[in-house]
Amino acid sequence: MSDLQETLVFPQLNKPAPDFSAKTTHGPKTLADYKGKWLVLFSHPADFTPVCTTEFIAFAKAYPEFQKLNTELLGLSIDSVHSHVAWVRTIKEKFGVEINFPIIDDLSMRIAQSYGMIQPGASDTSAVRATFIIDDKGILRAMVYYPMSNGRSIPEFLRLVQALQTSDKHAVATPEGWKPGDKVIVPPPATVAGAEARMKEGYECTDWFFCKKSL
Repeated sequence: MSDLQETLVFPQLNKPAPDFSAKTTHGPKTLADYKGKWLVLFSHPADFTPVCTTEFIAFAKAYPEFQKLNTELLGLSIDSVHSHVAWVRTIKEKFGVEINFPIIDDLSMRIAQSYGMIQPGASDTSAVRATFIIDDKGILRAMVYYPMSNGRSIPEFLRLVQALQTSDKHAVATPEGWKPGDKVIVPPPATVAGAEARMKEGYECTDWFFCKKSL
């Protein structure tokens, strides 16, 4: 087993997100800087690569919509801040898109390893396309991994933040493909008496365990 494999760790859902302090294209940043805000932290394999460029352009275009949800964006790759700055400038010059959120310099791979962004089956020297959604209390709420060859769907992460915030606010679950305005799922009862009563509580029920409502 390699030293890298021995040191691999993976964060856990509904636990505090791994802390970090990092140099970024917007100056020093720590996880604590985002307290009170939601955060989408995402890694990419390398600067000046085509798939990553399409993702950063899409994240930049969606950034105002994330901000409306009290959500910030933070990129990361195992490249220097100077490489990040040069890449950001190239994206602005060649594609006409300004990257208005920070990108972490993680040459040491310390943050990438603490978040499980290094996957030996895919790459020992680059972070795969990992995305982490951290809530306003610093708790890791979702994480999604993509292979290095395929780009992410940024609208899905926007939708996921909306779904998580809706679940928190209304104590409900959301069905497949849910988006704002759709009906939500009422958590099923946990007792026989509750199941008996559920069908009479005014929800849109297919059965006692499957009920929806509008918000």
